[in-house]
Amino acid sequence: MSERKYSPILVGVVALVFVVIAVALLWRVVNGDSSLLRNVVVQKSLITPNADLDDDATLIEYELSRNAAVSIYFENEAGQRFYFRQEKTRGAGEYRVAFSGVVDGYTLPDEQIVGDVQTRLLADGTYTWTVLATDDEGVTEQVQGQLAIAEADPIFPELRALSIDRDVFTPNRDGIGDRALVQFFLTKDVDQLRVFLLGPDGQEYPMEEKELDVPARGEGWHYYDYEGGVDDGATPPPDGTYPVVVVAQDIEGQRIEAQDELTIQYGGVPRARIFPPPNGDTLQLSATAVAICDTLFFTITVENYGTTPVRTTGPEPGTVYDSDWNYNTLGWHTESGAFRLAIGYENEISNYPYRWAVGNADDLVEIDGYTYLMPGERAIVTGGIRLVNVFGDRNPQPLWAGLIHEDVEISEYNDRVDSHSILVDIPDAANMPECPARDIPMKPKTN
Repeated sequence: MSERKYSPILVGVVALVFVVIAVALLWRVVNGDSSLLRNVVVQKSLITPNADLDDDATLIEYELSRNAAVSIYFENEAGQRFYFRQEKTRGAGEYRVAFSGVVDGYTLPDEQIVGDVQTRLLADGTYTWTVLATDDEGVTEQVQGQLAIAEADPIFPELRALSIDRDVFTPNRDGIGDRALVQFFLTKDVDQLRVFLLGPDGQEYPMEEKELDVPARGEGWHYYDYEGGVDDGATPPPDGTYPVVVVAQDIEGQRIEAQDELTIQYGGVPRARIFPPPNGDTLQLSATAVAICDTLFFTITVENYGTTPVRTTGPEPGTVYDSDWNYNTLGWHTESGAFRLAIGYENEISNYPYRWAVGNADDLVEIDGYTYLMPGERAIVTGGIRLVNVFGDRNPQPLWAGLIHEDVEISEYNDRVDSHSILVDIPDAANMPECPARDIPMKPKTN
């Protein structure tokens, strides 16, 4: 028997070849071939996207061997393309996504839908689906097949006739332009419906729906009332112009967004108070005892310590009431949202019968025909009450000041401020004087 000898170099080369082959086989087993896009499967050939929980969706599966931008789209028989995913960056790995017939928004040639159609169902028909991947080197691979869609919901949730009842509103509880009303018509019942003011930082300020005949998220007219949160004591968004956004999405996942515009001006929670001086009484009175037919005068200071103007209405400071008059006698009836300085007393027939504006013309600023005490400003309010009869049932009579936000509130710290006891000198009936008659200082008439 002969014995062959092999050189060490030859043995080494052979061994290296076997190692390379083994590594290549192992790589092929573990990683497959060198293709970018692999194992693409659309599980169903027919879906019926009508939210009946039966064949509403199909799974789309694929695998990437390396990083790539992936698009998934559908083409109808006319060649129109609808994207489900468009150039989405994905890393190497396996992927699975449910497709329920909803693609990126589109409109048909004969449609006039107002707003941004963000997602929408494909119409019934047969579509060619494509899964396409492009890697960082520009290598592109794709796989195609067919999918039929039937019984798709044909109604899209349109937002028609979107409008706001004003371009500018002033959420400050002054009774003038304090609220904005957003309205629109919804063409079908939806699963989600949101209406909000969008801040520049992306913050959403939600609006509340006024439910009338149409239930929330139902087909029909919808009305949203917005007051900037001021009614709850919250500070509204800063003054400026904002998009008002309406978003509707139905149960199938079709979504639309529509916008309008609204400007906030003079917004804020009104904050006014009776201001106590460093020395002396907060409510300064001319006397502690008054005879019948004499006048009791007062002086008091009001401050706007907030960030928004506070509206006021007359009569002007300095006005003198007879004790048997009230603000209605003078023609200055209650005005919702207006602030007025007032004098009240024990056993008064009506709450705070004597009222005055919170400043003179020189103290106030006129805005759109109404008068306001501006933020940071103070005003001295004066006035008087002529005693023409018995001043209430008690004597001495407790008398105090108040700051009224009409039809809104009298805050605790502005109610019954600095009470004084006023003695009324009442003679016997035989000597009761008859006070001289005088004209009522009526509110000026406006055209």
